[in-house]
Amino acid sequence: MEKLIVFSSQLKWAIYLALAALMLSLPLLINSSFAIEILIRIILFSFIGTAWNLLGGYAKQLSLGHATFFGLGAYTSTILQIKFGISPWIGMFAGGLLGTIASLPMGWLCFRLKGPYFTISTIATTNVLMLVFLKFRDFAWGAEGTTIPNLGHAPLMMQFETKIPYYYIILILLFIALMITAWIERSRVGYYLVALGEDEDAAAASGVDVVKVKRNIFMISAFLTGLAGTFYTQYIYFIDPQTAFNFNISIEAALVSIVGGIGTLWGPLIGTVLLETTSALLQSWFGNSIGGIQLTIYSLILMAVILWRPTGIVGYVKEVYNRRKNRGTE
Repeated sequence: MEKLIVFSSQLKWAIYLALAALMLSLPLLINSSFAIEILIRIILFSFIGTAWNLLGGYAKQLSLGHATFFGLGAYTSTILQIKFGISPWIGMFAGGLLGTIASLPMGWLCFRLKGPYFTISTIATTNVLMLVFLKFRDFAWGAEGTTIPNLGHAPLMMQFETKIPYYYIILILLFIALMITAWIERSRVGYYLVALGEDEDAAAASGVDVVKVKRNIFMISAFLTGLAGTFYTQYIYFIDPQTAFNFNISIEAALVSIVGGIGTLWGPLIGTVLLETTSALLQSWFGNSIGGIQLTIYSLILMAVILWRPTGIVGYVKEVYNRRKNRGTE
């Protein structure tokens, strides 16, 4: 039995190393700029989904307002860059920090509500912020938005001639998010989150400081999402309120986690690979010839997961593995 456990652990690390080697070498093996762009989008939403999963997956607090922190991160770095000449590398962490600070009053207000009321309150917060930035014409360019000055190859300003450096930047951010999630999952905080997600009242009765745990995990989730906002703005060289505070960002963060498996380390990544690859293939095959096909397929996948595999793809794989493991020990 011990040998089986050791072999299983070694196999797991071998798979991790092989996956890391593959991800690092992909841009060198692929010549298509379109394919690199798809990979960047997959990793970006894996990163956002991982950040959302900390709150929505482990703590079971269904937030649909993470576009708030995405937008704050995007606007913070852009304003610092254009108006003050500060590098987006610094602006990225400033945006993440502002997202963290914004999560405190947002959490204080929204965590007083539960269930669908909490979800609606997070959506309302994002909409309010979008309206605020629509009105800030002089400081934040209003509804028209602005383009980021193209400096050519300027690594210190997070600008590059090709898309490959952006690939590695977002890959590093995803790796950091996964490491943070893995650490939380195995720490005391992770057990608190699971208890909170299962039954908040029972967790509080058992001595868990529910308010503190939710606040802290919300801050980490907001910080990571703010980093994503800066990266995306630098990648597309444009920002406006509709892009920065787009409700679809919050929806996709939740969708990829639900499909992949909420409350799991690899769920958001697997969900993003499935959904974003499907979306890219549908756009490539059908373009605009069949309107709404992308949303239709999204809906079918989501309904299939909720009806037949509510634990997501990762949950299903774990169930199959545990069944086979139990058969092997009989």
